[in-house]
Amino acid sequence: MRYSDDHLRTILDRTKTIAVVGVSANPVRPSYYVARYLGLKGYRVIPVNPGLSGQTLLGETVYADVADIPDDVDMVDIFRRSEAVPPIVDAALARWPALQTIWMQIGVEHAAATAVAEARGVDVIQNRCPKIEYQRLHGELRMGGFATGVISSKL
Repeated sequence: MRYSDDHLRTILDRTKTIAVVGVSANPVRPSYYVARYLGLKGYRVIPVNPGLSGQTLLGETVYADVADIPDDVDMVDIFRRSEAVPPIVDAALARWPALQTIWMQIGVEHAAATAVAEARGVDVIQNRCPKIEYQRLHGELRMGGFATGVISSKL
């Protein structure tokens, strides 16, 4: 799947609140440090993990399921295996009729769930990481020696 930089930038710029499904409390797990990074960049990150439900993680209450989240979210970021995606997408679409984005992490794809969400007008990103895309589009990867393909006058 190919997504234009403009499309990814639009999604990241319009997003304010992200539900991270499958977040871990272990700081060495990718789901934890992605959620933490997004929070440090100004997004409100709502953690979703049934095993941590009711606890506080990254300053927010952890919910067992997206259906339990009392607030609106703009994006659902999925850190689960591909076969777990359909019920998450269905629950998110039922919970938030105005949901803007379903984002599936690296290695996570589901064509049928994508079709359902897109039919409702929701943008779907598969097999990508919002942390990496944010860093790439904002020139942060360049500091680590990566050629991002994004031209910027920032140093």
